[in-house]
Amino acid sequence: MKTDELIKVWDLPLRIFHWLLVVAFSVAYLTEDELLPIHVWAGYLIGALLLFRLIWGFVGNDYARFSNFLCSPAKSFTYLKDLIALKSQRYIGHNPAGSAMIFLLLFSLLVTVMSGLAVYGADQGAGPLAALIGSSYEDLLEETHELFANFTLFLVFVHITGVAFESFIHRENLAKAMVHGFKKIVNK
Repeated sequence: MKTDELIKVWDLPLRIFHWLLVVAFSVAYLTEDELLPIHVWAGYLIGALLLFRLIWGFVGNDYARFSNFLCSPAKSFTYLKDLIALKSQRYIGHNPAGSAMIFLLLFSLLVTVMSGLAVYGADQGAGPLAALIGSSYEDLLEETHELFANFTLFLVFVHITGVAFESFIHRENLAKAMVHGFKKIVNK
């Protein structure tokens, strides 16, 4: 006989972080020169959210802690291979592919934010890096900013595809779990 019990996996601070990051990145990506103040404030919010996630990765609940889902690239690739073969193991928290995606997204967002701050300082003479950044590297900084913003968008699409595929394979709505925080523990 099979019974389904619920377990709280994604705590409220992590879920708020996740959905605020979705909104802030969307706003930042869709606004630029003509709406620069909005773009900049969305970037500041992303930076603050990244700082929160770094801290929460050490002090959050078990499922939020980096130490509980950090794994080798080999384990992530093995998991992806099993997922494609439709025989992947189900995880309550982050699976190995999700773990890799989290670290890729955090890194890409960090580079996007830092290069954005540098561009803002070089181009506008504003922001916290304005006194440190001259205009001589503005083109390189802007290219870096755009490259990583686009790479982040690519990662977002891969993430959404992975969540949808994983939801289908394991017959659970992972996006819904990121709204209410609960996942099923399946006992056989």
